[in-house]
Amino acid sequence: MAADLNGKTAVVTGAASGIGKEIALELAKAGAAVA
Repeated sequence: MAADLNGKTAVVTGAASGIGKEIALELAKAGAAVA
């Protein structure tokens, strides 16, 4: 992921497993606070 998401908050539904989980992990790696 090329975006710098420091200071941003992302809400991911369905993040317990599957694609939602992977999206949440990538957003967190990019600096977002994941809720």
